Amino acid sequence: ILNASGLCFIPIGIMMYRAQAGAANPTDVFLPILLATFISTLTGIVAMCIKQRIPLMDRVLISWLLGLGAIIGATVYAFSQMDKSSVELYSTFIANLLLFSVIIIFIIAGMRKRINMYDAFIEGAREGFKTAVLIIPYLVAILVAIGMFRASGAMEYITHGMTSAVAWMGFDSGWVEALPTALMKPLSGSGSRGLMVDLMNTHGADAFCSRVAAAIQGSTDTTFYILAVYFGSVGVVKTRYAVPYALLADITGSIAGIAAAYLFFA
Repeated sequence: ILNASGLCFIPIGIMMYRAQAGAANPTDVFLPILLATFISTLTGIVAMCIKQRIPLMDRVLISWLLGLGAIIGATVYAFSQMDKSSVELYSTFIANLLLFSVIIIFIIAGMRKRINMYDAFIEGAREGFKTAVLIIPYLVAILVAIGMFRASGAMEYITHGMTSAVAWMGFDSGWVEALPTALMKPLSGSGSRGLMVDLMNTHGADAFCSRVAAAIQGSTDTTFYILAVYFGSVGVVKTRYAVPYALLADITGSIAGIAAAYLFFA
């Protein structure tokens, strides 16, 4: 569930797509994505705790939740006090620093444990190749289902229906253009990215619907791909309630992404 909710601290990929699409400030979706992804992850954690009767007031659990909340809150507050150029500068710097720090931490940990890092890397790569071969049947099944759904035209019917329903209720329908990205996100990461990029190319990277799509894209990970990879690699067939609770995090992340986009850009 945690991997499916996909806490995304620095959405470098989405910023890159926005820059390529000619966005005036590619990093302006940083804060909406941060809020959306935190809310989706928090929802996944709390929902699973309730389902599995894990006490929410457990000292370790509440420490992690409060710690994450404090980090996200402080980050949002700090970036909200900056101008656009500073947000772009510091978000890029923090992203690079985090990536470099992860590499250094692994090297230091290996040295402390006196592990041959090169041999460990080779062994991990070998195991990764075996895992990739084992999960091919599961991925083929998922990709075929996704392809059939897209080719059927069901996505377009859903979008048109939602636009009409939202307009009939008297609400703003500016976010509905980003709905295909939200619907495709749990099924296919590349598919949802393609829909987001297509939206940017059609309406412009700085259009409201494009920003909504970017916030949704960064809110969660690709649920069914994650489940297929993890359960398929260890031969688990009965996934119990993993799918509905992962989808709950997806839905929450999409709603939070839409709300955050209205908060920052409407």
